[in-house]
Amino acid sequence: MDARLLVGWNLRRLRVEKGLSQEDLGLRAGCEPSYVGRVKRGKENPTVGLLETFSNVLAIDIAELFVKLPANATRPPAMKPGRRSASPRVK
Repeated sequence: MDARLLVGWNLRRLRVEKGLSQEDLGLRAGCEPSYVGRVKRGKENPTVGLLETFSNVLAIDIAELFVKLPANATRPPAMKPGRRSASPRVK
């Protein structure tokens, strides 16, 4: 598997496991949510610094973004549609 696709696959898997939307990850990492989507699809080549930021936001070791997946790995399930707020709304 191409390294960019591997990083993108793991980024999505770990983001979903942590319950973060693509938008939340982008905002917390200081980049556009659409950029996160392009990284996820292997369309961008993120810097090591940005990968480190993603790993900090996800509270993981950066090496987890490079873990090879089993041949029978399936795509992580999609999260419920809609935007998620990073903090609870105040009424």
